[in-house]
Amino acid sequence: MTGRGRGVTGGGRSSRDGRGAGGARGMGGASAAGARRAAVLLALAAAALAPACKEPRDDGTAPAQAPAELPPLELRDDTANLMLTWIDEKGDTHVELRPADVPAEGRAMVRAMLSDRTEGTRDVFYVADLTQKRPDGTYAVRTMPRREWESLLEKRRAEHIAKTAPPPAAVPGPGGSAGAGAPAAPGQLAGVTVIIYGASWCKPCHQAADYLRAKGVAAVVKDIEEDPAAAAEMQDKLAKSHQRGGSIPIIDVRGQILVGFSPSALDQALARAARGTTL
Repeated sequence: MTGRGRGVTGGGRSSRDGRGAGGARGMGGASAAGARRAAVLLALAAAALAPACKEPRDDGTAPAQAPAELPPLELRDDTANLMLTWIDEKGDTHVELRPADVPAEGRAMVRAMLSDRTEGTRDVFYVADLTQKRPDGTYAVRTMPRREWESLLEKRRAEHIAKTAPPPAAVPGPGGSAGAGAPAAPGQLAGVTVIIYGASWCKPCHQAADYLRAKGVAAVVKDIEEDPAAAAEMQDKLAKSHQRGGSIPIIDVRGQILVGFSPSALDQALARAARGTTL
């Protein structure tokens, strides 16, 4: 009986040892499988990140992407939440809420926007032609990049200034002859570049740029809201000229700093710049 007990005891020990060895092998196998899975996941992650790391960074010289097309806009006389912006002959904009309220001078090109939608409010606009109504009661609507719309405004303003601006009066110098205040001839202004510090919403800033371009003067416009460096540059020039910028535009004519847009003051500054006389 004792022998049988030892046999049983031995058998039991052997069985437990077998289970323990098997368990150890199982745990070892699970650990190895987990390590392999982790290695595979790391390899996949590295492969996914590698192309992004190799892509060159955009340094601002790449061609701009074409603006995305907007979803179609159905424009009728009774379209709800409608805002219509038209341009007059001076290049100024006006807003109406109904097509019928847009006057004849502005109906051919009207920016359309729905106040309850974001489409048409960013880089691409809806532009409608209200001069003709289709048989189904709708108006033709197309898309236009924001910059193209702004260029139309600038062109309209420049044309109006060129037609209506009076010639600058000559200021007599010593002995009754035209002095430093006399306007410079167009040929004398060919090498003059004027810097205008302003903002996209500033109407006098656009007027100053249009006035200069109509006279054949190169104008560089710097937006102080979009470019912090331009704002700092403007403040530095104001400080050095002992002036305060109460309003924009701030105009730099070869070191002559003008606050605000005054055609006569700008003409005098241009005349001095053309003659090589600057502040």
